[in-house]
Formats: sequence, C-alpha cells, structure tokens
Amino acid sequence: MAMNARRTRQLREASAPLLLQDEQIELTSLASVGTVSVRRQALTAIVVGVLTLGMVMATVRPRAVYVVLTNQRILFFDANRGGKPGKLLMNMARLYVTATAARKTFLGLKVVTHLTVQGQEGTLKVDFPVQTRADGHVFAEALPVTR
Repeated sequence: MAMNARRTRQLREASAPLLLQDEQIELTSLASVGTVSVRRQALTAIVVGVLTLGMVMATVRPRAVYVVLTNQRILFFDANRGGKPGKLLMNMARLYVTATAARKTFLGLKVVTHLTVQGQEGTLKVDFPVQTRADGHVFAEALPVTR
C-alpha cells in the first residue's frame, strides 16, 4: 500500500516550483531518515521516566520525511507526522548519490537502504515503513549501487 492520492498530489504540488527544466518526478514516498542510537533512546527513556515519576514513557525515532525522486535529484520534505508536506529539508543531486541494495528488516515489515554521497563520510539510512516498503525497492534500484 503506497501513499494515498491526496498526499501524493500535495507532495507533487510542493515540489513543482523546485523542479528544474526537463526534470520529472519518478517516485514519491514516505520514509524515515537517519538513525537513533540505543544510548540516546535509553537516556531519553530514563530522563523522562525520572522526571515524570514513571508515569510517562518517551521514545526517540528517526525523522519522518517525504521522498521525491526525480530524474535529476532526490528531495526530502518534512512529513509533519504524516500530514501535509512541509519545508524542503534536503536536496541531493542523483549524480553524486549511490545506494545499497534494499533489504527487509524487522520481520520483513520495513525496507532499508543506505545512501552514500560522493565526497561525504558516512551513510544516510533511509527506512521505508510497512505502508511504503515496496517504494524502498524501487528507490534503491533507481540509484547506482554503493561499492
């Protein structure tokens, strides 16, 4: 199950003014970007638990974004907790980006790929949740393979 038609239309409308001449949208999807360390998750849970005397439990998770893959770039928009697309967070030229093969994680419910940007250290984890996991495979296959 992919994003609904209304959200896809809103995402296309948000990205339309940013498109270059002859640039076309190939994929729109919802994903999480980045990682959260186990240490940070534990620290947040402990601090919130202590401050609220154990009445509230908090979790930390990667940032939800809308992904727009064009024939020239990859655009990431703020997902506003699954609401209307927000501001542009990241803009990467496809020419400089490679991706690992998409792989299933967490009982096959999610699909994860790691992006590598030429000239940058480290990778950017892109995690497609259950509702858009098919898009994860399309996204990863559209980019050159990381070597």
